[in-house]
Amino acid sequence: MRILVALGGNAMTAPDGSAAPDDQRRAIAGAAVHLADLVAAGHEVIVTHGNGPQVGNILRKNEIAAGELPPVSLDWCGAQTQGTLGFTIVDRIEKELGDRGLARPVVALVTRTAVDPDDPAFTHPVKPIGAYHPRAHAARMERHGQVWRDFGEKGWRRVVASPDPVEVLETRTIVHLVDAGWIVVAAGGGGIPVVPDGHGHNGVSAVIDKDLTAARLAASVGADCLLIATDVPHAVSGYGTPEACDIGAVSVAELREMHRSGEFGSGSMGPKIEAVLRFVEGGGRRGVITALSSLGAAAEGAVGTVVTSAGPA
Repeated sequence: MRILVALGGNAMTAPDGSAAPDDQRRAIAGAAVHLADLVAAGHEVIVTHGNGPQVGNILRKNEIAAGELPPVSLDWCGAQTQGTLGFTIVDRIEKELGDRGLARPVVALVTRTAVDPDDPAFTHPVKPIGAYHPRAHAARMERHGQVWRDFGEKGWRRVVASPDPVEVLETRTIVHLVDAGWIVVAAGGGGIPVVPDGHGHNGVSAVIDKDLTAARLAASVGADCLLIATDVPHAVSGYGTPEACDIGAVSVAELREMHRSGEFGSGSMGPKIEAVLRFVEGGGRRGVITALSSLGAAAEGAVGTVVTSAGPA
């Protein structure tokens, strides 16, 4: 099968959330083992990844240095993290395959994702990023054009636009490489957000949800399966209540109704649910949400929250 794997932030950091360079290298090496399992099983593999902790580090450096240097915009942050994480993922997959005697080329692409300049997210930024700070710090950063919001006792936090992905601009290149036998790492962090500008595009300061971009890319490259790797084995209905229950095999219609009723929050699980729904509703064969360690079985629909048009067999 042609499989798109969307790696969550847990695949890039230590179990305690530390994003120190050595922690990231170790975590990515662990993820590479499971990605190599898919390759060894004969699947065509495309990898996307999150970049939240890494962008958070850059933003904090921006804040510390704001009196000396102008802050780097979010599109530049995304490009920088795509480069750093991309080459590290390539190195680790390449090594893991080499240790198994598998010769497969691996490449990372700096990838842009087009968004609609009229997306309402640009006039109503709501996605929080970075750490909480006192009002004085927020006011200082607002002078650099940033938008901050009062979150009560926790303090102030920056909010940014999170527009819907329209098109991954490097899709044709990705398809060409996969058809030629390459393992491709692309659209990291949801892709670098850009808007049309005449015959080209310009970067914009925004954050695109990585899972929604993964769904868009999976459909565009003709993937049979979208695997969203996270730190839990299943999505859960009734989360935090006595009625909590793991969601296994489910039809897209059933899961859509659960999502519509507010079963999943707008945090980390909500976008993952929306992503697998969009992929299967758009004609994809199977969308799965599961733990990183279960990728091999998930590719066969044997574990995780498995979404298909028909549901359980």
